[in-house]
Amino acid sequence: MTTTSAPAKPGGARVRVQQLGTFLSGMVMPNLPAFIAWGLITSLFISAGWLPNGILGGFGDAATIGWPGAATSIAVGEDGNNFQQYAGLVGPMITYLLPLLIANTGGRMVYGQRGGVVATIATMGVIVGSTIPMFLGAMIVGPLAAWIMKQIDRLWDGKIRPGFEMLVNNFSGGIVGGILAIGAFFGVAPLIQGLTNLLSAGIDGLLNLGLLPLTSIIIEPAKVLFLNNAINHGVITPVATPEALENGKSILFLLEANPGPGVGILIAFAVFGVGAARASAPGAIIIQFFGGIHEIYFPYVLMKPQLILAAIGGGMTGVATNVIFNSGLVGPAAPGSIIAVMLVTAKDSYIGVILSVVLAATVSFLISAVLLRASRRKDLAAEAAGDDALAAAVAQNAANNGGESRVGALLGGDEAIDHGQSTVLTETRLQNIVFACDAGMGSSAMGASVLRNKLKKAGVTDVTVTNVAIANLNSDVDLVVTHTDLTDRARQKTPNAEHVSVENFMNSPKYDEVVNRVAAQHTR
Repeated sequence: MTTTSAPAKPGGARVRVQQLGTFLSGMVMPNLPAFIAWGLITSLFISAGWLPNGILGGFGDAATIGWPGAATSIAVGEDGNNFQQYAGLVGPMITYLLPLLIANTGGRMVYGQRGGVVATIATMGVIVGSTIPMFLGAMIVGPLAAWIMKQIDRLWDGKIRPGFEMLVNNFSGGIVGGILAIGAFFGVAPLIQGLTNLLSAGIDGLLNLGLLPLTSIIIEPAKVLFLNNAINHGVITPVATPEALENGKSILFLLEANPGPGVGILIAFAVFGVGAARASAPGAIIIQFFGGIHEIYFPYVLMKPQLILAAIGGGMTGVATNVIFNSGLVGPAAPGSIIAVMLVTAKDSYIGVILSVVLAATVSFLISAVLLRASRRKDLAAEAAGDDALAAAVAQNAANNGGESRVGALLGGDEAIDHGQSTVLTETRLQNIVFACDAGMGSSAMGASVLRNKLKKAGVTDVTVTNVAIANLNSDVDLVVTHTDLTDRARQKTPNAEHVSVENFMNSPKYDEVVNRVAAQHTR
C-alpha cells in the first residue's frame, strides 16, 4: 500500500522555529507527569501548603520532628544557628529528578539509550555546579553530550575487534560522560546560572514595571502558529519551575495555559458565528475548556485573522488580573484545561486565578463579538455561495503544525483536503502497523487507537498497532500511517515499508481499506 505525495513545501523561518520548538518541548512533554507530581507534592506538603509536613516538604528541625533514617541536610535558622533539616521530596525532585529526566529524554532523542545515559551523566555536572535547578542546563547539556558521544562512536565504528565491543562501548561511554560532567561543572553551570539569573531579572523587571501583560502580544499570535508547546514547555516551564520552588507559585505558568482567551472566542462564534463555525463552536468549547486542547480554537482565528486582537486582549487581561492578585500555579497545567489549572493553583491564588480565566474569556468574547458582528453580513453571503471558510482554516492549521493536527478530527470533519493521493493495495501481509507523527504522541496516538478498535470489531486480534515519533521509526514495520505532509519523511526512515497518508487521524476512510485487507488476509 503506497501513496503518492504532493511535493514538499520549502520550509521558512517559521518552520525552523517550529522544529526547534518541537525538539525543546519534546524533552519536557514526556516528563510532564513528573512535573505534575512535583507540583502536587509541593502544593500539599511545603510550609505554606494544604497539608504542611516537614518530613515530606523538607522544612523544620529534624531533631524536633523525629523521623529516623530519613535524609537530612544542614540548614540555617532565623537565629543564625545551624540545624538538621529533612531533605524531603520537593527539593531533591526539582534539583535532581526533573533535570535528569529532561537530559535523558533529550539524549535519547539524539542517540537512543546510549545517548540518554551519557546525557544524564554529563548533566549531573551542571546540576551540582550551580545553586539553582538546572532545567535550561539539562536542555542544553543533555542533547549536546549525546551528540558528542555519537560523533566519537563513529571514529571506531566497524573497527573494534570481535569480543571487545562491550568493553569499548562501556568504557568509552563512561570516560566521555565523566569528562563532559567535569566540563559542565566548571564551564557550563556558571554560564547557565548567569543566563537564568538574567531571565529572572528580566521577568522581575516586567513585573515591577507592570509590563508582564505585554507578553501576550507575542504569546497569543505564536500559539495560533502552533508554537504553543514550544513556548509553554520549551521556555516557560523551565523558567517558572525554579520560581515556584522559591516562592511557592509562579504566575508564568498561566501566561500560555490560561484557557480564557480561547473559550471567549469560541463562545462568540457560538453566538454570532455562521454556518459550520457556529454549529461546531459549542463542542469546541467543551474540548478546549475542559479537555485543555487549545489547538481547537486556532482554525477559528485563522478563519478571521483579526480575531488575534481578541486573543491578545483576553491574554493581557488574564495576566494583568494575576499580577494584581499576585496569583499563580505551583506547577505546569498540562494540558491547559480548567481542571488542570485548578488542581495546581496555589493555596492563596484561587480568587485571582478564577478571575483571570473569567475576565480573559469576557474580554476576548466582547472583542470577538464586535468583529464577528461587523462581518456577519459578508459571512452569510459567503456561506450562501458555498464558501467553507472553516474547512480552509482547518487545513491552514494543519500546515501551521507542520502537517499534523488534531483539530480537524476533534471538530468532526472528514478529510480536509484532497491532494490527489491514491492508495494502491499490495499483497504484503500486515502484522506490524505504526502510526507516526512529529512527536509520537497526540494525533498519532488517537489514530492508532481508532484503527485498533476497528480491527477488534473486525475480529482481528493478532496485528500490532502502535504509535511513535517519525525519528524513532525502524525497519521492523509493515505499514506506516502518517499525515500527508509527513509521509515523505516517514518513507525516508522506512523505505521498505508500505505507507498510507491521511488528512484526519481520527476519521479517515483509508482505515477501512486497511481493516478490509487485514481481515481478508486472516481468512485465507
